[in-house]
Amino acid sequence: MPHFTVVPVKDQAQSSYDSLEGINWVDYRDTGQDYPDHQDTVSSDGHGNHKEDSPFLSSADAAGKKNDFYDRNLALFEEELDIRPKVSSLLSRLVSYTNITQGAKEHEEEESAQASRRKTPKSPNMGTLMGVYLPCLQNIFGVILFLRLTWIVGMAGIMQSLLIVLMCCSCTMLTAISMSAIATNGVVPAGGAYFMISRSLGPEFGGAVGLCFYLGTTFASAMYILGAIEIFLKYLVPQAAIFHATDPHGSDSAMLNNMRVYGTICLSLMAVVVFVGVKYVNKLASLFLACVIISIVSIYAGALKSMTHPPEFPICMLGNRTLVRDRFDVCSKTVVTGNITGPSQLWDRFCLPGNMSSTQCDDYFMQNNVTEIQGIPGLSSGIIRDNMWGAYQQKGEILEKPGLQSVDAHSAMENFGMYVSADIATSFTLLVGIFFPSATGIMAGSNRSGDLRDAQKSIPVGTILAITTTSLVYFSSVVLFGACIEGVVLRDKFGDAVRKNLVVGTLSWPSPWVIVIGSFFSTVGAGLQSLTGAPRLLQAIAKDNIIPFLRVFGHGKTNGEPTWALLLTGLIAELGILIASLDMVAPILSMFFLMCYLFVNLACAVQTLLRTPNWRPRFKYYHWALSFLGMSMCLALMFISSWYYAIVAMGIAGMIYKYIEYQGAEKEWGDGIRGLSLSGARYALLRLEVGPPHTKNWRPQLLVLLKLDEDLHVKYPRLLTFASQLKAGKGLTIVGSVIQGNFLDSYGEMQAAEQAIKNMMEIERVKGFCQVVVASKVRDGVVHLIQSCGLGGMKHNTVVMGWPYGWRQSEDPRAWKTFINTVRCTTAAHLALMVPKNVSFYPSNHERFTDGNIDVWWIVHDGGMLMLLPFLLKQHKVWRKCKMRIFTVAQMDDNSIQMKKDLATFLYQLRIEAEVEVVEMHDSDISAYTYERTLMMEQRSQMLRQMRLSSAERQREAQLVKDRHSLVRMGSLYSDEEEEVVEAPPEKVQMTWTRERCEAERRNRNNAPENFRELMSLKPDQSNVRRMHTAVKLNEVIVNRSHDARLVLLNMPGPPRNTDGDENYMEFLEVLTEGLERVLLVRGGGREVITIYS
Repeated sequence: MPHFTVVPVKDQAQSSYDSLEGINWVDYRDTGQDYPDHQDTVSSDGHGNHKEDSPFLSSADAAGKKNDFYDRNLALFEEELDIRPKVSSLLSRLVSYTNITQGAKEHEEEESAQASRRKTPKSPNMGTLMGVYLPCLQNIFGVILFLRLTWIVGMAGIMQSLLIVLMCCSCTMLTAISMSAIATNGVVPAGGAYFMISRSLGPEFGGAVGLCFYLGTTFASAMYILGAIEIFLKYLVPQAAIFHATDPHGSDSAMLNNMRVYGTICLSLMAVVVFVGVKYVNKLASLFLACVIISIVSIYAGALKSMTHPPEFPICMLGNRTLVRDRFDVCSKTVVTGNITGPSQLWDRFCLPGNMSSTQCDDYFMQNNVTEIQGIPGLSSGIIRDNMWGAYQQKGEILEKPGLQSVDAHSAMENFGMYVSADIATSFTLLVGIFFPSATGIMAGSNRSGDLRDAQKSIPVGTILAITTTSLVYFSSVVLFGACIEGVVLRDKFGDAVRKNLVVGTLSWPSPWVIVIGSFFSTVGAGLQSLTGAPRLLQAIAKDNIIPFLRVFGHGKTNGEPTWALLLTGLIAELGILIASLDMVAPILSMFFLMCYLFVNLACAVQTLLRTPNWRPRFKYYHWALSFLGMSMCLALMFISSWYYAIVAMGIAGMIYKYIEYQGAEKEWGDGIRGLSLSGARYALLRLEVGPPHTKNWRPQLLVLLKLDEDLHVKYPRLLTFASQLKAGKGLTIVGSVIQGNFLDSYGEMQAAEQAIKNMMEIERVKGFCQVVVASKVRDGVVHLIQSCGLGGMKHNTVVMGWPYGWRQSEDPRAWKTFINTVRCTTAAHLALMVPKNVSFYPSNHERFTDGNIDVWWIVHDGGMLMLLPFLLKQHKVWRKCKMRIFTVAQMDDNSIQMKKDLATFLYQLRIEAEVEVVEMHDSDISAYTYERTLMMEQRSQMLRQMRLSSAERQREAQLVKDRHSLVRMGSLYSDEEEEVVEAPPEKVQMTWTRERCEAERRNRNNAPENFRELMSLKPDQSNVRRMHTAVKLNEVIVNRSHDARLVLLNMPGPPRNTDGDENYMEFLEVLTEGLERVLLVRGGGREVITIYS
């Protein structure tokens, strides 16, 4: 690679310009080497572009290496290049990303640049044919085609069989269209369907459907193993059976036990093969696929040959009943040996052996003739007319040919084993569930997307072509079976009428053994593939860490093989083996696959309808209506095939969904459900009226104002406890707080505060939102929260804030001015206000009040908040057993008896159960205590307003006149708030004592005692005396009646219009609530919140 040196040319004009703009030259010199001419050494790729070690440069690396890679052309962005990479770096990174080999790493784990250099990923080179088409063919063609399709055609008839195939193949085709859209909307790594669904519908749906897909794949392995064992025991080596029937009716149970034993052995061997080396399974895949293709070709060849030379498979009929052919040698009642006519083996089966007397024979046998008909009449025989319609049967019903003559007579039960009979009851819905697994396997292409040269082209083309091919094979097979094979043979599941031959094998050419051996190897191969894929799917789910109890299955051998997942898969597959019936396992398998396909369609439909910006699939031939149709067909097929299995499968998926929702790890994958929630929220917000809701719909939508301490911890968490008890999880709750400072400087602190509040909300089980604002003054921040919280019609209508504890002991008025300002703001905004006083004594969510009262003191009516709040609190388990009492105050001119009756009637109409009491307050003279309290209040206010004392003097003076009944001393609500004080201009500094300075100092000393004497002789204002009188009298009445109440709700008087009396207002509230343990001050928002109408 050529290297050259670049010598920078000094341009004086350019340097001057750069210095004016504040731009510095980027130094490319390496300080570790000595270049006497200060020339830059640049490694070139031949086009003048220098190289980079890493596509994402960090400032730490740059500082450590003393090497700077910034280009002079990007000097304007040089400060951001360490966090925002250049386009060339990004593109090289993305190219490396798309080359990740399948299953090597989860796609979201970014590998370092050094690791990328150390190990170059293998370039994917598989095309559509080898990567998608043939794997899909191998997965779709399976055991049902060879073992059950002829039986389905015989039971359902050609027309209904075509309908079954059409339904199943249409469902998978629509799902393939949806899957192609999702798979071409980005890279799909390991996990296939699970990955697509989880990243489209979120971790809850993804986990639920992923586990369903895993269970479906696991039961598929059990089904294939059962199919292989059935071929082995029925057609290959019947002598290998361990259990034998002692009577004709016990053959089914003996066969099931044989299936269980051999199935368990086969499963164990397969698990060992998968554990030892998956590479051997992958190498044998081509062989298994060849077996499938050869078997299908032999069926077509045999059908064409039957037009001229139908194979010889005669069927022996007694009347119109089909006989089991391997129980006798000659299809005749008598045989001629030499010139002597004697009883045949068939005669001996129905009569006493060695006796030609008809009196000791079966009645039906004697009255009906034995005939022999051709089992495979051939394609040109016209048998298709007889097989056009269905002939469903009940369990134990004998297979009969409708066209043959028969005399109905009694038949002995001991001869029942001579006839071919139905082993299970059949119906259209049952056959749908049994056939559907033969249409599954369409995900094979998407699972290999990492190995494809062009996945976004190969997956849609290969999958849709594979489904089209298999659908044509199924349609043609249904017609060929119905046109070539006799109806009773089609309905004979195990080939008893054709000497225990596989029914589809009787049609094949050149020999039935082609189908038997080919189907055996293909089913074994499909079982190995399922047993290989299922543990990897479980490992992908476990590694996503969305289901906590599955974490152990994410680990495996050092090479990444999922050992623990394979063990669990083997145990679950063993459950399917123990069922031992292919016909019972197939519907279970259908349920799980149908649920998976349902959610693939749902994912595509949701993404299409939401029109999310990231939804840009390269596959364009999709539509949301097709996805909905596919989803509807999946749901219909689930309930058609087996409604109880469908309910169980949906229940399993639902439980997994709820488990992930409550216990699983939080994942944000940009999924469609989150987008659907956003779209639904936007629609609901637009539908909501911007104005206030109707009175019947009113409920407190809370804005909880919290105070944080210096460590950003919530100072009074019981405010959140109270909010959760009031809301009981309903309605809107916004938790707000204010951080004092500059937004640019305090952004990190704001995020930490938000996280602290969210953690506390989770602890207290408050479902709502958190909003923290940064403001230069806390008072302004609170106003911003009151104004701007909420969105559209979802805005708060009630503010909850704490009481400013210790405001009397505070050295400055900042402790209570913010409180009063917030009260004024809520009043101006027509919001309700709740102030829990002594909130530290409020109960936690774990406490229970088994008795006690919630007392409501209804003094003035301000919308009915006082009535509604106790009712809402009593919905919570903490307050549920408390009784509600409502007190109202009557004056001298009120009729207290009539007031009590009216209040009781009003509560009855409100449907609120409460005890009613009317308290009479008599006019009385103002007591000396009231006068003294008012005087001390005004003296303190006047003193702090007029005297600017030192800190020590102010504390001493405040201690002299403070109230003796002050309550708990705690930190103020917003003690760190900046006070809006207009500072006096600084006095002129006197460096020497002049005459004017001495006179001024003497006057100040003389005025101080006069001000103090004026303070002591102060007479209280009469309006303040009246207010204090009201507060004292109400407090006496409330303490007398409600001193033992669990909670006291009380009207909160409004602040004075004149701001000069703010401190007096705080004193009135203190006096009003003295001696009460838990008080909730309530101030209505000026509108009715409760109504008597329905």
